[in-house]
Amino acid sequence: MARYASEKLKATRRDEIINACEKLYQTLSFKEITMKEISAETSFTRPSIYNYFQTKEEIFLALFAREYDKWIADLSEMYEQNSVLSPIEFADKLSRTIEERELLLRLLSMNMYDMEENSRADALAEFKKSYGNSLKAVKRCLDKFFPQMAELDKENFLYAFFPFVHGIYPYAIVTEKQRNAMAEAGTNHVYHTVYELAYNCVKKLLE
Repeated sequence: MARYASEKLKATRRDEIINACEKLYQTLSFKEITMKEISAETSFTRPSIYNYFQTKEEIFLALFAREYDKWIADLSEMYEQNSVLSPIEFADKLSRTIEERELLLRLLSMNMYDMEENSRADALAEFKKSYGNSLKAVKRCLDKFFPQMAELDKENFLYAFFPFVHGIYPYAIVTEKQRNAMAEAGTNHVYHTVYELAYNCVKKLLE
């Protein structure tokens, strides 16, 4: 019983730290967020955070993994609620799941090399597990809705779609300052939503 209570407290405190990081990330950039600020958003002292996370990067990886898990849940719902999907319907539904995960897309646009370099191997492995499960979740949907699709084509889909998703955020989520700079530079940029970009990509990959 004592061990269960200890594990429960550990999970609760980890979640509180991750929630604090997520709250700060709504208004601050990665560089602006410090362990001190994260601690100030929790109910315990900063030294206590080091019992769960050694660096700010490890907290962000945990937040990252949680967002991947939420996307996986969306993909599982898509899998369970549909028996058959045409390529157009699949493109629509998969793009909807991406559209709903703006925080995941923002995290994906960050410099992953620095984040991973400043994290312990076990923290990085936990994150990679969630990332790997998201690959499996999309592959599972391809297996169900496109059984005639060759395995190589499914693999090509995955390794075209996932790098695309990594770069979608800065194309779709643009600040007013960025818009003004583009206009001043005379760049004829066509703005698209996350859904529009994802839909066009998936549809093209399935052709």
